[in-house]
Amino acid sequence: MSESRDPQPDERALDDVVAPRIRSFVVRAGRMGPGQARALATLSSRYVVPFAAERLDAAALFGRSAPLVIEIGFGMGAATAAIAAARPEVDFLGIEVHPPGVGALLQRIEEARLGNVRIVQHDAVEVLQSMIAPQSLSGAHLFFPDPWPKKRHHKRRLVQPAFVQLLASRLAVGAVLHCATDWEPYAEQMLAVLKAEPSLVNAAGESFADRPESRPLTKFEQRGIARGHGVRDLVFTKRGDLDAPAAAGP
Repeated sequence: MSESRDPQPDERALDDVVAPRIRSFVVRAGRMGPGQARALATLSSRYVVPFAAERLDAAALFGRSAPLVIEIGFGMGAATAAIAAARPEVDFLGIEVHPPGVGALLQRIEEARLGNVRIVQHDAVEVLQSMIAPQSLSGAHLFFPDPWPKKRHHKRRLVQPAFVQLLASRLAVGAVLHCATDWEPYAEQMLAVLKAEPSLVNAAGESFADRPESRPLTKFEQRGIARGHGVRDLVFTKRGDLDAPAAAGP
């Protein structure tokens, strides 16, 4: 499923920028339902990819050559499964650290017979550094990451310049990075950090994007909307010519 390859000098430098670091997540026990536990026990060998410090061979993993999109922190996997079902021509790699969420997505994969979804249960930064080759992704999704609302915890937020630089380096030219959050201060930080990354262009000009129809509403999001939380989407594309001026306007 993967091939070993020594990192190039520029990749080593980029990895050094990201580490050492403060992790953006805390692995909590959480409640594991019997269905999720069964799915973890019986389906992991088919759909969960062990973390390895070597490049992922996506064609071998999925048994075909297709665009590859990653989702970082898929929660309980509802949006992941819905998007994968709607786009069978695309392969999806979900990255999540919490076992109940992995079990829930495995259930959805089985129920919907999704052959285009695989999971890595590991730290997303380490997966990007070690398993994802530069310029290999057709897209990346980051929906509702932990906002770490207390000021003293802002350093734990995932969307920071070094992380965005790493993620952008894994996107192919023209690939789409789609983020969403219902926490306004974090949305503003995300927008500022993404706009500052020279290899990315804001598809919505200078502000937030309308929610693309491709991103389904989740129960989590619907609860937030009912409580008056505004949801903000950010859609950026990977530039092809870094010497050209950034696009202005949508």
